[in-house]
Amino acid sequence: MYYIVETHKSFEQAATDLEAAVKAHGFGVLHVHDLGTTLRSKGIDFEEQCKVFEVCNPGQAAKVLSADMRLNMALPCRISVFTDNQVTKIGLIKPAAMLAGLSQDETLLQTAQDVEDATIQMVEAAR
Repeated sequence: MYYIVETHKSFEQAATDLEAAVKAHGFGVLHVHDLGTTLRSKGIDFEEQCKVFEVCNPGQAAKVLSADMRLNMALPCRISVFTDNQVTKIGLIKPAAMLAGLSQDETLLQTAQDVEDATIQMVEAAR
């Protein structure tokens, strides 16, 4: 269900490289949630770093929404750059596996697989 890789890059370099990889693969970054900074700003003692990138390809999103508007709740895709015990990692929840739990529509499952293949390529490019 998860696709997670380790990288020898710094947290910040991996985040920068992921953003570039997302754009190079025809997706856009809609928003970046800096969870580590947000938690620390609320007074929580949180030592790890975590940025969650909301990414989207408008054409693929339109296919999904046109087939089943309820699936808007599964969009956009998220790719995270995070640290775990001082090791930088990049990961995502596989879209095909997630969508399979929400729909059995073969066209949607193929779209989800196409998105999964692209997002894994982005992770590998940022690695």
